[in-house]
Amino acid sequence: MTADELVFFVNGKKVVEKNADPETTLLAYLRRKLGLSGTKLGCGEGGCGACTVMLSKYDHLQKKIVHFSVNACLAPICSLHHVAVTTVEGIGSTKTRLHPVQERIAKSHGSQCGFCTPGIVMSMYTLLRNQPEPTMEEIEDAFQGNLCRCTGYRPILQGFRTFARDGGCCGGNETNPNCCMNQKTNMAVTLSPSLFKPEDFMPLDPSQEPIFPPELLRLKDAPQKQLCFEGERVKWIQASTLKELLDLKAQHPDAKLVVGNTEIGIEMKFKNKLFPLIICPAWIPELNSVEHGPEGISFGAACPLSSVEKTLVDAVANLPVYKTEVFRAVLEQLRWFAGKQVKSVASIGGNIINASPISDLNPVLMASGAKLTLVSRGTKRTVRVDQTFFPAYRKTLLSQEEILLSIEIPFSREGEFLSAFKQASRREDDIAKVTSGMRVLFNPGTTEVKELAICYGGMADRTISALKTSRKQLSKFWNEELLQDVCAGLAEELHLAPDAPGGMVEFRRTLTLSFFFKFYLTVLQKLGRGDSDDSLGKLDPTFASATLLFQKDPPANTQLFQEVPKDQPAEDMVGRPLPHLASSMQASGEAVYCDDIPRYENELSLRLITSTKAHAKIKSIDTSEAQKVPGFVCFLSADDVPGSNVTGLLNDETVFATDKVTCIGHIIGAVVTDTPEHAQRAAQGVKITYEELPAIITIEDAIKNNSFYGSELKIEKGDLKKGFAEADNVVSGELYIGGQEHFYLETQCTIAVPKGEEGEMELFVSTQNTMKTQSFVAKMLGVPENRIVVRVKRMGGGFGGKETRSTVVSTAVALAAHKTGCPVRCMLDRDEDMLITGGRHPFLARYKVGFMKTGKIVALEVDHYSNAGNTMDLSQSIMERALFHMDNSYKIPNIRGTGRLCKTNLPSNTAFRGFGGPQGMLIAEYWMSEVAVTCGLPAEEVRRKNMYKEGDLTHFNQKLEGFTLPRCWDECLERSQYQKRREEVEKFNKENYWKKRGLCIIPTKFGISFTLSFLNQAGALVHVYTDGSVLLTHGGTEMGQGLHTKMVQVASRALKIPTSKIYISETSTNTVPNTSPTAASASADLNGQAVYKACQTILERLEPFKKQKPNGSWEDWVTDAYTNAVSLSATGFYKTPDLGYSFETNSGKPFHYFSYGVACSEVEIDCLTGDHKNLHTDIVMDVGSSLNPAIDIGQVEGGFVQGLGLFTLEELHYSPEGSLHTRGPSTYKIPSFGSIPVEFRVTLLRDAPNKKAIYASKAVGEPPLFLAASIFFAIKDAIHAARAQRADYTTKQLFQLDSPATPEKIRNACVDEFTSLCITGVQENCKPWSLRV
Repeated sequence: MTADELVFFVNGKKVVEKNADPETTLLAYLRRKLGLSGTKLGCGEGGCGACTVMLSKYDHLQKKIVHFSVNACLAPICSLHHVAVTTVEGIGSTKTRLHPVQERIAKSHGSQCGFCTPGIVMSMYTLLRNQPEPTMEEIEDAFQGNLCRCTGYRPILQGFRTFARDGGCCGGNETNPNCCMNQKTNMAVTLSPSLFKPEDFMPLDPSQEPIFPPELLRLKDAPQKQLCFEGERVKWIQASTLKELLDLKAQHPDAKLVVGNTEIGIEMKFKNKLFPLIICPAWIPELNSVEHGPEGISFGAACPLSSVEKTLVDAVANLPVYKTEVFRAVLEQLRWFAGKQVKSVASIGGNIINASPISDLNPVLMASGAKLTLVSRGTKRTVRVDQTFFPAYRKTLLSQEEILLSIEIPFSREGEFLSAFKQASRREDDIAKVTSGMRVLFNPGTTEVKELAICYGGMADRTISALKTSRKQLSKFWNEELLQDVCAGLAEELHLAPDAPGGMVEFRRTLTLSFFFKFYLTVLQKLGRGDSDDSLGKLDPTFASATLLFQKDPPANTQLFQEVPKDQPAEDMVGRPLPHLASSMQASGEAVYCDDIPRYENELSLRLITSTKAHAKIKSIDTSEAQKVPGFVCFLSADDVPGSNVTGLLNDETVFATDKVTCIGHIIGAVVTDTPEHAQRAAQGVKITYEELPAIITIEDAIKNNSFYGSELKIEKGDLKKGFAEADNVVSGELYIGGQEHFYLETQCTIAVPKGEEGEMELFVSTQNTMKTQSFVAKMLGVPENRIVVRVKRMGGGFGGKETRSTVVSTAVALAAHKTGCPVRCMLDRDEDMLITGGRHPFLARYKVGFMKTGKIVALEVDHYSNAGNTMDLSQSIMERALFHMDNSYKIPNIRGTGRLCKTNLPSNTAFRGFGGPQGMLIAEYWMSEVAVTCGLPAEEVRRKNMYKEGDLTHFNQKLEGFTLPRCWDECLERSQYQKRREEVEKFNKENYWKKRGLCIIPTKFGISFTLSFLNQAGALVHVYTDGSVLLTHGGTEMGQGLHTKMVQVASRALKIPTSKIYISETSTNTVPNTSPTAASASADLNGQAVYKACQTILERLEPFKKQKPNGSWEDWVTDAYTNAVSLSATGFYKTPDLGYSFETNSGKPFHYFSYGVACSEVEIDCLTGDHKNLHTDIVMDVGSSLNPAIDIGQVEGGFVQGLGLFTLEELHYSPEGSLHTRGPSTYKIPSFGSIPVEFRVTLLRDAPNKKAIYASKAVGEPPLFLAASIFFAIKDAIHAARAQRADYTTKQLFQLDSPATPEKIRNACVDEFTSLCITGVQENCKPWSLRV
């Protein structure tokens, strides 16, 4: 067979590909072949949505053109024959005109780093093509498959809400507390309620959208013929009839059938599997048909899940309720199944045949007894989905030649009830921990059980049915006795080994019972008969809420900030909500990130080779297999380094490991090839043998083996012994705080271009630290630093993860460029990035606190341990900041804090927004909450009582000046109506036994400055050109935090010219040298002052010309200066005055000033599943006089949501051998659109100028992150309420709740009759699946 031509359209242009390779994804094709770099690579597994594009095709069954969104990173180009692709570039640009979707996300401040923006734009655009006036709910659903790490989602939803048919306005609804008409207004100071003006937006005109290519429309009636595409290693056959398919399957029984490629694509990329023959059955009519039969609805196996969902929704609307029990259960699972991008291509047949042990649908299909039709050449049979259909892990009953033709989902009968349950870490787009389907059929007119099916996913290596337990219940009545019996039976029958894959053994076993209990209550409620006979159990009214399906109100939010003074000139932009300067380009895909730079003619690709052992000697490295890969150029190791192989901040690292490795992910070498795909294959071909050494993985291991870096850090003040002696009460305990992965949407990326002269090299890097990137490369190459130029245009997020760890990639890439003499590029895959680059430090704290009956704290002792990993990196500074923040906002007369850095065999942990501060403060709030409980006093009173006052000295003897925290506290209490809320929470908790609410208000005080004092310096360079335009450069990098926007605002006010005349192109080492990293929240403070000084120099030089022409324009003065030979270029430099602290004497000033904030949050937990929802958050933040309220509120919300991830969602799992299990968005869950509080209100404190920083502003990047602890403690408050009600289970008043408060920890802390049935003892020498590191 000769290969066919692949024909498809991209943004209206026809593409004919003669050599289509089945391994090529649409994303790679768009970016490399067509040069369309607006579509981004965020994860490569369909989990983040950065690569979302819209596909349009003529649907032969519906006889119309359909539009749907897909993940380009998973879509094989071979599946796109006769399909039209629309990318972000195809809908609008800043050069012509923006599409309303692009305009609105930009103007409503919904784009910070901008890397996820094109994907979010395309999800919204697809929704509008299908539904020009969507509801708010449809808008939220459209984003289930999109992630953003910067904004905290609120501005995106608020901007797109303007498309909703109700405009997102409640229409003056009296009862709505968030109604814009009910906001109290204070006339003295204008508080602006909106950061953008919806009335300025372009209207959406559906008639202006690009048309479907007429050529494809003409082909709609042409018969489809079989196609064949042959690539380097894989052959793709697109079958057009069922007979062809069955013949192919008979000839090639091993061939894989692929429709959506959402599973096979991941196996090929991440599990390195190779499938030489792929057959795509997507065109075959029989496999796409939907038939309504007498017993149910039958779906062809290739029907995408989205069409199954649509069909079932219609059926539920039109059929009698009793017939649709199964459909509603399937819909409930599909609702949280995956993003739209996956559901629109993934097929229902693929989902079943994939036979995942944690499938969401299979337990429901099994419980309902769905029928499957299987065919092969000459045979056809129908089987039910039951226990026997999945004989083993990821195996089904199908013989090799058989295929699944269709699935019949049955109607339910009178007296039959079915429910589906699923519990995951995060609601949207998450893999379940346990999933289930349960069905009961009663004898007609009775409550006597005729059939009972209880099926689970996530409880074995396949979908299982609890047959033993369910068979025992036949002909019993639906009452308490049956409930007790089933629970005891399930606890016995569903056993999980203590080392079961996935861990969380007790939690998963408890869920199986909790789900049945929910089912029991749901059926009682549906039967709803008030008979007093004993055959039917009683429904306690306080239990009723346990049966409610998850419901979420549309988000409501306000952002309040102070308007600029009335007399401020119109062109002075300081203090105004100016949108991020690059937001329009980010929204249209025009903004250039590192990997978007077009490929060089002779460019090569690099891939790192990393260790698979945590601690071992390297015995041999064999690259013979790698050399056979087409396009292989060379292998790099320590032997190739011309300069020094020693690197790292403290010279305790190597560029490449030489004789031994100290963590899994330790870089040993690298391969260089012609393409990234070949590099991945070559890297797999490198074989390394090791001799293993004993490894230290956890903090406890390190303490036991005395494995630490350096000596103990300590801050001590007062007399501890005396303090504890005076105390009425002493509480001690320990708290563990898990780590966190940065999950910037753009992974680490570097391009190195050798210049061929004198060792010169230019590097384009996604880094926060140009100086260290430059010096590490120079040292490794053995050249002076003046030969190396590092350039950063922007990053797709940083959060501290690109402050030092970016150098492990850039140094290796520079070596490859030096050795080959060609430009070399490397962008890490998400799984490599998560493995290699480390994250936030996990902490273990042991505390002891002494206090009086009144709640006054008199003594505190805390020992902090952090898991530093295999090198020092920034761990010491992080521990210092944790110690500086161990008091949070409380005055403690007698205090001692110590810190040890644990040396372990994990990848080195590093800087992450907050830098140790959040860990130190969480520990403080943790013991504070225990003090309040022990004293029996309201927590907010105890916190207020211990709070610092103006002029107090901290435990490190710095005087608090401009202490606005009490103002923030009082305003937050008032805005959140705390007391009223507290009463409502208590009322709710009395009325609901299985659902509980919690409420908490938390303050924060965050010190602003690098604690290494010499880093508090910055430089700026200002060039004024003869046309009056200004080119501004400073030492800070742009990673989405809006630093460049703020610097332009500063220069605009200083020079008194409009912002349109000022431009910042990039940050580079050849314009401003020796820069500090863009970190510590201090970049606007430092660089702002430097910019200001440079501008003052320019103004001084222009002064004589202004005097000559007082009425002249800026351009006149600039021209006069030039013709009089006056320099129009100036540098500015600033250092923060009077800093420097000594740990020896506990004196000196570590911080220039502090930022303050308070947050009050309310949550609701489901005590049966551990699920929680964030109902309400009110934040009052002191940011001084904001330079840009839109950016500052964006930072407050984004930081808060990142903290919400840290404290409630994001959990890293390591195996006992030190291998990271969670390497991508499928296993590691950051907050999604649905995770944010339903009511989310942010107020910037008014009239609080800060005399210590530029234009009276304050730092804002890190301080708000810790406020998310209010969610953590609200959850703890809710668990406390649940435990108080279950006194018979001997619950202690104080209980340990480690961070993050995941559903597992919440469920296990709510002890009850179900948890007591599922206690799993840990056997000696049993290795758990994952360790707490």
